[in-house]
Amino acid sequence: MFKRSCGFCFINRILVLATLLFAGFLPAAAWAVQAVDGRGVTVSLAQPAQRIITLTPHLTELAFAAGAGAHLAGVARFSNYPLAARQLPVVSDAAQFNVESLLALKPDLVLAWKNGTPDAVVARLESVGLAVFVAEASRLEDVARGIEAIATLAGTQTAGLRARDDYNAGLLALRARRNPGVPLRVFYEIWPRPLMTVSNAHVISEVIALCGGVNVFGGLRTLTPEISREALIAARPELALGGSSAETAAGFSERWAGLPSPLNAVPAHYIPADLIQRATPRLLEGARLVCRHLDAEREKQR
Repeated sequence: MFKRSCGFCFINRILVLATLLFAGFLPAAAWAVQAVDGRGVTVSLAQPAQRIITLTPHLTELAFAAGAGAHLAGVARFSNYPLAARQLPVVSDAAQFNVESLLALKPDLVLAWKNGTPDAVVARLESVGLAVFVAEASRLEDVARGIEAIATLAGTQTAGLRARDDYNAGLLALRARRNPGVPLRVFYEIWPRPLMTVSNAHVISEVIALCGGVNVFGGLRTLTPEISREALIAARPELALGGSSAETAAGFSERWAGLPSPLNAVPAHYIPADLIQRATPRLLEGARLVCRHLDAEREKQR
């Protein structure tokens, strides 16, 4: 009788716990969502985020891709995609923000960028009790990871996992391209004055390699190094790509054609900055443009 009654008591306790759980009487931590960010830090929330603030435009895009657009309470300056992002309050950028303004929006999650948001900014936000997810964006795979993590923290896994899988399928198709042979020497310009490029630590350099090119300044240590015109001439690029968001395709080509010899002889093609400089699903579109220009140049050289 004793054994049976203890067993009955144990079953009773389980039933009581289950009742409390479904009734919502257990601590909120029982419903926690978690994701590991680009720092290796586990970001935990008592419940899926309902009010999210982004500190860069690409994180705004990632949030929408993850199905969390409706959860955005404020976005970074220049958040222009998708169109719905333009209707949201602009409260910050990667380096400048007003803590009081952020707190007034009562966010339960802030999305920051490991390579763009200063550590001091992240530390300050965390010091006032805000949960900060610091996203990594240095490799093509990081886009899928970012989508999945944001969807997890926002409780939008169905939409997020679908977007993640679509992106991975597109990336797989790009990587299935045939080997084009000898890599083309490519210079990628992200800003004209001062002249700035990217190193191999930047996702753009990975795109160039995927398309059969080699970044002529890939070996530099800085993520976005400033270079001289003399260094560019010495690098002997066979193709120039890039352009700032303020330019047009025609303006980019004309500017390069106006450079002194031998740079004016280098074929130059504009890539819309938002398609290649933001680590979002649209990066696939930018990569296809890069591959198209490299393929065309190889064809001309035959």
